[in-house]
This record gives sequence, structure tokens and C-alpha cells, in this order.
Amino acid sequence: MTYLFAAYTAVWVVLFGYVFSISRRQQKFHEEVARLQELINSQKRS
Repeated sequence: MTYLFAAYTAVWVVLFGYVFSISRRQQKFHEEVARLQELINSQKRS
């Protein structure tokens, strides 16, 4: 039963790590899109 608990815990830790990683990448992606939009808008004004 101890191994089952350890495996269950390990799966949840990996899952949370994966979701956190995806969240960070999505945040960086949104920041990059916003930066590119500002760059495009500044180019249109010129």
C-alpha cells in the first residue's frame, strides 16, 4: 500500500509541475504577443 501512495503522490507532483510549466510558457507567450502588438502599432504610426 505504501508504494501505491508513493506512486499516486509522484503522479500528482509531476502533473502539477507540468501544469505550472504550461502556465509559465503561456504567460511568456502572452507577453511576447503584447510586445509584438505594440511594435506593430508603433510601426503603423510612423
